[in-house]
Amino acid sequence: MHNTQAPADSATAQPTPVLSVVIPIYNEQEALPLTVARLRPILDGMGISYEVVGIDDGSTDATPVIMQKIRQDWPELRIVRFARNSGHQAALTAGIHRALGDYVVSIDADLQDPPEKIVEMYELARDQGLDIVYGVRGDRGTDTFFKRRTAGAYYWLMRKLVGKNMPNQAGDFRLLSRAAVDALKSLPEHQPVYRLLVPWLGFSSGEVVYVREERIAGSTHYPLSKMVRLALDSITNFSASPLRLATWLGLLSFVICFGLGIYTTIQYALGATVPGWASLFIGMVFLGGVQLVCVGLLGEYIGRIYSAVQARPAYFVGYDSAEDTAAADHDQRAPEYAA
Repeated sequence: MHNTQAPADSATAQPTPVLSVVIPIYNEQEALPLTVARLRPILDGMGISYEVVGIDDGSTDATPVIMQKIRQDWPELRIVRFARNSGHQAALTAGIHRALGDYVVSIDADLQDPPEKIVEMYELARDQGLDIVYGVRGDRGTDTFFKRRTAGAYYWLMRKLVGKNMPNQAGDFRLLSRAAVDALKSLPEHQPVYRLLVPWLGFSSGEVVYVREERIAGSTHYPLSKMVRLALDSITNFSASPLRLATWLGLLSFVICFGLGIYTTIQYALGATVPGWASLFIGMVFLGGVQLVCVGLLGEYIGRIYSAVQARPAYFVGYDSAEDTAAADHDQRAPEYAA
């Protein structure tokens, strides 16, 4: 196991907790109290110091108010609020970058991933010296047929493109050591997809298998459009295969057009009447489709290059409760320094 230590956080000036639990949260006013009621006894019973970093991804319902009320009774809860909605992966990035623990666990707020497995993840990493422990979904029976099939296709495709280092059916429920966190923070990724980026590190890893549960409350925040976006980000961030696909499509269109040219020449030499409009129409549509696909693929990559050149941050933090705590501690110490 790598033994890189966490850098001190001058903003918080707090003792380093053993465990940080990062929870991306967006419009979870119904699920959040149930999640806290289930998560807190588990963490309290582990007998180690911990913090819970709740990333409010620009919620528009009562989630911010509920989080503040929970924090009044649960000082281990740290609230980080975005200035606007920036997306699930951006919330994960903020949580991972701001977490202080020797180990960092990321988990969603909908309780589809059982928080009881955090204990097993931590013990496995500690006892075997692992840097990464993946939560692997052994049973997705609670998901719809369409969700299971599309998820299966996604993991199959990603393993083909990225390699078998990517665990099958492993989402964003995982444990990272401080060394793995520091490695992720050092990468210049503008749009990180942690399902692929974490296995790419190649650190020592293990797996904890669990049964995926039904969402505890509310509705899913990952509709088909976001699933397609995640797949596109995954493919274009980690593979140049689509560009090679454009090349092969171009070669295929050339071969087909060359064959049609030979066929037309032969028919003309034999004196056969060739109407021509059907083959011409098919050829034009095929070539046009290939060109549009190629231009679209190039546009995806150029768009990412343009975004990276702009170097705009993926999110803006509007509030961090740890800064309030640090300011309060400073005010309490001020008279002593003044004296």
